[in-house]
Amino acid sequence: MSLILPGERRLASRPRFAFTLWLSLVVLLLIALWGVVPAIFAHQDPLVGNPLVALQPPSLAHWFGTDHLGRDIYSRTVFGTALTLKATLFSVAIALVVGASVGVIAGYIGGQTDHLFMRIIDVLMAIPNLLLAMAIVTVLGFGTLHIAIAVGLSSIATFARLSRGEVLRSKVNLFVEAARAGGVSHLTIIRRHILPHALAPVLSLAALEFGFALLSVSALSFLGFGAPPPQPEWGLLVSEGRNYIAAAWWYTTLPGLMIVFAVLATNRVAGLIQDRAEEQ
Repeated sequence: MSLILPGERRLASRPRFAFTLWLSLVVLLLIALWGVVPAIFAHQDPLVGNPLVALQPPSLAHWFGTDHLGRDIYSRTVFGTALTLKATLFSVAIALVVGASVGVIAGYIGGQTDHLFMRIIDVLMAIPNLLLAMAIVTVLGFGTLHIAIAVGLSSIATFARLSRGEVLRSKVNLFVEAARAGGVSHLTIIRRHILPHALAPVLSLAALEFGFALLSVSALSFLGFGAPPPQPEWGLLVSEGRNYIAAAWWYTTLPGLMIVFAVLATNRVAGLIQDRAEEQ
């Protein structure tokens, strides 16, 4: 008799859920390929335009239409994927590493250290993430790398809270107490007995955080904090088209839809990852 996990049973009993999940995986795979090998999917130069075909609607020659300089918006969207994905991944990595480290240290040591770290985390959580990211990037300066750092630092509080809770729950287990009584070093206890139990929830949170980070990176790019023109960053593409939205709806709408599809697909896959983590 084969073993069927609860998540797999749900996929079998809910065809619509399974369809949207597979569609989300296809969208994410396509976006990943755009970021790695954009030249395979778009053959026109994203930086060079033809004024004679400026603001042309979507067609077989220009799938997403053209912008006010006659550049192919589809090519700019495809080639801009790498910048957006790199910034998003880097921001999630910063939030994961820094936030989890703070949470593990605070939860394991406890006492005044825990109190100090958590009060700092409370202050960070009291400030809206996007507002905090804007403040940080204003200090650091403009640019895609600075956006990634700002978004990552603004999200460490969530990871710190979750990892601290997992550490507090794990460190009271009998095997942890036995290891401590046996003279095992604190670093070894954290590495062998605590981190493995806290890793799955934190990684599932990282998957969920990816969608938020993508929105934040695109929003900051839209506001002009990211890569300068003519770099084809997703948020910048939407920003460039806002002045032409009445005459050329495709200029802003189609790159914006790519952001929406990417976030929805990420959230769908992240939801399944979170369900699997809770089942274990």
